[in-house]
Amino acid sequence: MTRKTRRLWLVIACVACLGTAAALILRAFSSDIVFFVTPSQVMASPPPKDRTVKLGGMVVAGSVHRERKGETPVATFNVTDGQAAVTVHYEGILPDLFREGQSVVAIGTVQPSHDFAATEVLAKHDETYMPKEVAEALKKAGKWDPRFGPPPSADSWNKMTVQDARKNTATQPATN
Repeated sequence: MTRKTRRLWLVIACVACLGTAAALILRAFSSDIVFFVTPSQVMASPPPKDRTVKLGGMVVAGSVHRERKGETPVATFNVTDGQAAVTVHYEGILPDLFREGQSVVAIGTVQPSHDFAATEVLAKHDETYMPKEVAEALKKAGKWDPRFGPPPSADSWNKMTVQDARKNTATQPATN
């Protein structure tokens, strides 16, 4: 074997090792990626039932129901982006700042019935905070334009009910 041939085989082996390492790293990262979805996106085209996603929006006024399953608290509430509402089921203690009419991000999976099974619920930390994803969803839904001031206050969302959100879904065509 000549020196040139050995060098070629060494380069080929290094490229193969780097390619294998890159493929393994990308595969490991792909299982940890969590996408953000809005209620209208869930209704239009739900993600696979085994895919963990973040569902963001506002908690619909009058939709929070709390129960107990043995010693575990169970909460059911609706999350809306102004175009659609999704029912969220969560077993555990809700954050202290969780309130109706406030923005929320729930992490979990979408069920075949379009309900959302949350494993974690995140609530905003003060009156002016809104998760970036929720603000983007409001902009996309046409509920807020940053040129005309800050995002809508929680008071304006407190007036929205589950029926209003579902009525908006029925009257507006789904957009991608």
